[in-house]
Amino acid sequence: MFVATLDGIFKYSDLPEEYEPYVQFKAAIDKRELKPTDEMAILNIAGTSTHHVLFLDSYSTTDEIEQELRDADAQINHTTLKIIGGHL
Repeated sequence: MFVATLDGIFKYSDLPEEYEPYVQFKAAIDKRELKPTDEMAILNIAGTSTHHVLFLDSYSTTDEIEQELRDADAQINHTTLKIIGGHL
């Protein structure tokens, strides 16, 4: 199981260019139209060259996030979970 750690929380309008492909991919999967005010967490998946995107308005609890990551064979670290929980 991979460990997911927080790279950052961004509004779409402030998103660093390096994360754009991951955000576009997740938006396509979720059939989501991106807005400049969308807030998202970008997670680094240790041991891989990829990132996992969480559109924060899609979750009501951190349990939902933990389940999504378990489905992707990843586990979120405790500090990251606490930080993201403060943004839900």
